Amino acid sequence: MYEQIAANKRRSAFIIAGFVLLVLALAYVFAMATDFGAYAVPVAILIATLGSFGSYYYSDSIVLAMSRARPVTREEYPYLYNVAEGLAIAAGLPKPRCYVIEDTAPNAFATGRDPEHAAIVVTRGLLEKLDRAELEGVVAHEMSHIGNFDIRLAGITVVLLGMITLMSDWMLRSFWWGGGRRRSSDSGGGQLGAIFMVIGLVLAIVAPIIAQLMRLAISRQREYLADSSGAFITRYPEGLARALRKLAADREPLEVANKATANLYIVNPLIEHGGRVNAMFDTHPPIEERIKRLESLYVPGAEPRT
Repeated sequence: MYEQIAANKRRSAFIIAGFVLLVLALAYVFAMATDFGAYAVPVAILIATLGSFGSYYYSDSIVLAMSRARPVTREEYPYLYNVAEGLAIAAGLPKPRCYVIEDTAPNAFATGRDPEHAAIVVTRGLLEKLDRAELEGVVAHEMSHIGNFDIRLAGITVVLLGMITLMSDWMLRSFWWGGGRRRSSDSGGGQLGAIFMVIGLVLAIVAPIIAQLMRLAISRQREYLADSSGAFITRYPEGLARALRKLAADREPLEVANKATANLYIVNPLIEHGGRVNAMFDTHPPIEERIKRLESLYVPGAEPRT
């Protein structure tokens, strides 16, 4: 478990470095293919630097705003506060801030850059449809993401994926609507500019895909790890297993979810027609396999509950 936490910290640094390199590659090719010239590179460096620092320090605020999550008080949701406080003590973590999404679809996620700056978000539907043992299982799962530093990695990828997508879209629009081919007095320079324009078009198209693959590089094993470590916190694997069954059976889509934030939730909130998700790009392991692993999990000191 501790090796996984350390690996997640390293992945955060690698993803930021990969993002910066991808932005610089986009800017360099764009500069070589258009009249923007060398000005594009320093601008890209500035964007990459600000994006990297911004994603690290403000990814949680951005994700909470994107998800339309609002902070709640103890007086408003004492049930949620009591569960969060008790599990934070059991996990040896600071109590996270509590947020609620006003949506009847049951789901939850955690966000933040570290345990001291973490938040747990649940939908109103989750609070209404789960019993206490099931809610404890879900909150313990999210508490595990906080303790394992999964939240830092997931929050960073949400912001960086969106920025790369916007940059690629800007490049494509510049090419299509007269961003300007690079001018040169000799034919060789003109041919070179045309070559870079083709490379730029290809890169602008594939860059969002590369960024998506970077996001998918966050192993599905982190979900298995959060399931198992959450079960150790509650000493009751069946609580989370029952919650996953309910979430899998509830096919109501979450209105505020999108492709950038889908990987944050405990189950994928993007449901296609007929109740199926695109498994190739699903960041979550199959729920059936997660339940199977939970049911076979041995937790020392666990007592049966009804």
